[in-house]
Amino acid sequence: MNTPLLQVEDLRVTFKSGNKEFHALKGVSLDIHAGETLGLVGESGSGKTTIGKVILGQIPATSGKIIFDGEDITQATRARRRELGRDIQVVFQDPYGSLNPVRTIGDTLAEPLLMQSTLTRQDRERKVAEVLDQVGMPQDTASRYPAQFSGGQRQRIAIARAVIGRPRLVVCDEPVSGLDLSVQAQVLNLLNDLQKSMGLTLLFISHDLTVVRHVSHRTAVLFRGDIVEMGDAAQVHDDPQHAYTKALLSAAPVPNPIVQKQRREAWRAAKV
Repeated sequence: MNTPLLQVEDLRVTFKSGNKEFHALKGVSLDIHAGETLGLVGESGSGKTTIGKVILGQIPATSGKIIFDGEDITQATRARRRELGRDIQVVFQDPYGSLNPVRTIGDTLAEPLLMQSTLTRQDRERKVAEVLDQVGMPQDTASRYPAQFSGGQRQRIAIARAVIGRPRLVVCDEPVSGLDLSVQAQVLNLLNDLQKSMGLTLLFISHDLTVVRHVSHRTAVLFRGDIVEMGDAAQVHDDPQHAYTKALLSAAPVPNPIVQKQRREAWRAAKV
């Protein structure tokens, strides 16, 4: 098998507050191959977002390595991180927070293209129009502002911004958790379509194992800073082996109150 595009090796992150230490990650190792989607799932506080932030260079690793396309980027300089921005992009949970409210969508989408000095203004405008079409947004979107769109539309725009420069890896940090169920499905289908058509490599972070099952090739389950289960997405979802993975499935809401109570009891038992 080819060398993974991204390798995380024995990653540890410890936060200190006075004399206290919190071990957010306790030796996490995972890899993602080019063109693959790896789902990273766990409840709030499990450390999944911390992994994403270390990959993006937003927080430092205490120890371990982040290797991207054969290069150790764990201690990359600011200048190198700016260069890596062409290859590694992110989609956040809150699309409004990631879009400048006083800039038109066209200007926001064109910004990642400014690093490509060979592109003319007309080239950038054409690429903006193309990516808006790819994410299912009308062409007049480019002349409008973030506040003029719904949450689902803003997330489509945020995805467009992440992929317009054809990055090699996109970190999706809870990209649908703030959306209505029907809109969630639309955005998940969009990510699936873009992953296939553009050959994207995705790290999809979520607290919802069912959502992760829908978009991922493989799934890694994170519990209190450790990966407790990893495998084919369908297998992990349909035939989980670890008690915590089973508890995550049990936490999903169901319309039957008796079954829901049983699931909640199983969830509490698994966290003890």
